[in-house]
Amino acid sequence: MANGGINYGPDYILFCAQGSMAARSGLYRMSRAAPYETELLKGDFFSRPFNSVNDVVVHADGSVWFTDPSYGFEQGYRPPPCLPNQVYRWCPGTGSIRAMADGFGKPNGICFSPGEEVVYVTDTDRVRGDGTVDDRRVSSIYAFDVCVCHGEPFLANRRLFAMAERGIPDGIKCDLEGNVYSGCGDGMGRSGR
Repeated sequence: MANGGINYGPDYILFCAQGSMAARSGLYRMSRAAPYETELLKGDFFSRPFNSVNDVVVHADGSVWFTDPSYGFEQGYRPPPCLPNQVYRWCPGTGSIRAMADGFGKPNGICFSPGEEVVYVTDTDRVRGDGTVDDRRVSSIYAFDVCVCHGEPFLANRRLFAMAERGIPDGIKCDLEGNVYSGCGDGMGRSGR
């Protein structure tokens, strides 16, 4: 099952596939031209299969950042999770992959601020995979500072950026002026900076 996707160079689309019982979850590249061939680029974290890769963004350095919640298992079309619900960074050129952030109920949308100094991640744990709603669970957007230490990016200063009044903050984008937008089920919300 396809989910989030982005343009990936002039000839491809990079999209998240949540997978199925038979097909792997992961990052897939699809050509823009017929016959629209697809190729699995990354489907595991050190041989442990991803849960249900959900959203993706590409950093200016070429690294691919993505979220991996366990919705597929909760919705009955993926096996039990082998990994926590996390945010990952994968470098296609070297093949290196790192978990960048954890502690989420269901990490969902992801985007960078215009200068890529902040990454925003939505947590949609309020709505379970079976569609039930638990108002005690989060429906929030978190902001992290992107810091560099010894030449590698790290996330620091996790903070609550916004909480959806109704629904959940699913997709997320940031405009060139730094405003953050998220679809929350009851319409699109726009933050001030």
